[in-house]
Amino acid sequence: MVELEIENHFGNILYSKSNGMKSVIEKVLSVAQTDSTVLLTGESGTGKTMFAKKIHELSKRKKNEFVSIHCGAIPDTLVESEFFGHEKGSFTGAIKKKFGKFELANGGTIFLDEIGTISRATQVRLLHVLQERFIQRVGGEVNIDLDIRIIAATNSDLKRRVIDKTFREDLYFRLNVFEIHIPPLRERIEDIEDLSLAILKRLDDVYGKGIRDTSTNVKKAFKHYSWPGNIREMENLIERAYILESSQILNSKHFPTSIFETRPFSKSRIGIFPSLNLSKARKNALDSFEVRYIRELLEKTEGNLQKASIESGVSVRQLQKLISKNKINRKNYVANSSI
Repeated sequence: MVELEIENHFGNILYSKSNGMKSVIEKVLSVAQTDSTVLLTGESGTGKTMFAKKIHELSKRKKNEFVSIHCGAIPDTLVESEFFGHEKGSFTGAIKKKFGKFELANGGTIFLDEIGTISRATQVRLLHVLQERFIQRVGGEVNIDLDIRIIAATNSDLKRRVIDKTFREDLYFRLNVFEIHIPPLRERIEDIEDLSLAILKRLDDVYGKGIRDTSTNVKKAFKHYSWPGNIREMENLIERAYILESSQILNSKHFPTSIFETRPFSKSRIGIFPSLNLSKARKNALDSFEVRYIRELLEKTEGNLQKASIESGVSVRQLQKLISKNKINRKNYVANSSI
């Protein structure tokens, strides 16, 4: 029944074989019909914005505005004006009245992306708005009542931020009425092929090159890659390869070499390695990080050891030892393989 609802509401791009994602979609379907405040958590690139839009589209507010704010992209000096608007002449440069995002979203949904980036002062003001359900424009005295649904998202650990006293506990509890954690792509290995083909189909529907599949070695590499940038990274890599591809299948030559060198990713490498003691788990985690760091460093510097040394703060000799220790072929990263 859940799978049928997933297909009907979301389409194939969000159909999932993963139990973790099925749980996410079930929660989305349940909470969408309410006015509860939702907190979406998860790494960058996992699709938090897409899920926020879906919650709005499935809600009773769907005919009204969905207004998105990327909190981390607004300078502190402009946050209040962007959020709540301002009156003409309220500060230097305020040459006319401006409606803020909250007012524009009235009757609909406001999406506060990267909520963990706002300052303590803005946290206080936002808490007041959530409690009282009205705003005043900067420089104004009139209360503007709000009928609004709040969806917030973060890729940071807000619980830890509360403990560290960088995020208000009362605001955290106001936002975290209904939390939905979106798992990273590396925990959805069974979905990777379907997702990649759905992305490819979407591209081909727009550009019409007739490319609808990937080569066998690309499929295999995708399942073994750890996808630090999640679905957004997959979309970018497939789009780049699609642009470069001249055949009817996406081939490995149009993807970064790091995708094909990454060691197979398994669930035993996720999280804190519960089957290992602490000492071995720590060593495994450090080894995994070291390999990934060196590969990304070589990718960035095109295999140039001098540049890599400067970037990393490690001597050329030390880098050579690390490359040898981790059995990484530097030539695969050099722009001209004959160098």
